[in-house]
Amino acid sequence: MKKIEAIIKPFKLDDVKQALSDIGLQGMTITEVKGYGRQKGHKEIYRGAEYLVDFIPKIKIEVVVEADRLDEVLETIQKSANTGKIGDGKIFVMSLEQVIRVRTGETGVEAI
Repeated sequence: MKKIEAIIKPFKLDDVKQALSDIGLQGMTITEVKGYGRQKGHKEIYRGAEYLVDFIPKIKIEVVVEADRLDEVLETIQKSANTGKIGDGKIFVMSLEQVIRVRTGETGVEAI
């Protein structure tokens, strides 16, 4: 099993959610996060004063998939989150040793 963490632009959340739903993926965790990469923030003007905004709002999506579905899910996230502009985000993939459904005690793939 693999855990995928994708950091995307907030306005792309609905596109990614719909695309993952279209390929039959059930369940995800969404977190509002802030950060920066190469763009290193941006400047904004508020009441005539200029401010540096170091951390940019992003959305972190976490999903767990069977290893044989990994490529399909990665491609779906990448295509649906892509705007072609700087700051589109990153996707991280990790191996999972164990998954347990709290309610039933199911483990492994059945717990996803």
